[in-house]
Amino acid sequence: MKVLEASFVQGFIRMCDDGFNQNWHERNGGNLSYRVREEEIESVKEELAWDNPWQPIGTSVPGLAGEYFLVTGSGKYFRNVILDPAANICIVEVDRAGENYRICWGLVNGGRPTSELPSHLMNHEVKKQASGGRHRVIYHAHPANIIALTFVLPLEDKVFTRELWEMATECPVVFPDGVGVVGWMVPGGRDIAAATSRLMKKYDVAIWAHHGCFCSGEDFDLTFGLMHTVEKSAEILVKVLSIRPDKLQTISPQNFRDLAVDFHVTLPEEFLS
Repeated sequence: MKVLEASFVQGFIRMCDDGFNQNWHERNGGNLSYRVREEEIESVKEELAWDNPWQPIGTSVPGLAGEYFLVTGSGKYFRNVILDPAANICIVEVDRAGENYRICWGLVNGGRPTSELPSHLMNHEVKKQASGGRHRVIYHAHPANIIALTFVLPLEDKVFTRELWEMATECPVVFPDGVGVVGWMVPGGRDIAAATSRLMKKYDVAIWAHHGCFCSGEDFDLTFGLMHTVEKSAEILVKVLSIRPDKLQTISPQNFRDLAVDFHVTLPEEFLS
């Protein structure tokens, strides 16, 4: 099978286009990665190359040794992925030590994987272990309302979780573990990758102050849906705060507990007290 005919590649391309159409990816903003299944790599192996040089990842991810990832390219625009996938995304292989990668397909006009590759791979390693291998997608976007809230809310997990939960009844069902928050850091390096991966041991959502949001999920639909839900909740909160700073009514802690029983989710009590 040709790479561009594979369903996992088609799903990746669609998610890039959906994210751009949500206005989450200005210029070359944001990045996406997918941990490819063995059978998926097997299905496209005739189009892969293994003669490109190894490059340092910039961190160590031994838990991902020998794995393959489909990722967006550094400096590439999400709006162009659907027009010319082979020029804007790539499949990379991680070496047996988990310290280097090489491009096996894509970026035909040159380039390298996303500059956030260390963050993506460190988070893939954490979520692979935490989810028993189920999580395969890491998505970083720049949703405007989430970013706006990082200027006016305390940069605390409990505050962001509770405020976002209260904005729509479905929110604690979609992200019952809550959300984590990373204070502002220089992007693209190991420090912000390490800070994010620490949060990802507990959450599926990590908000980067004044920058954007990271989400992890089992597949493209669930991960996009998670980002979409968090951003919609943030949009409602921005509107509420713009109307009046104090709410006349909201969802109470006991309401959340009742919801958790009916929808069979566990909500951490630390966010309800």
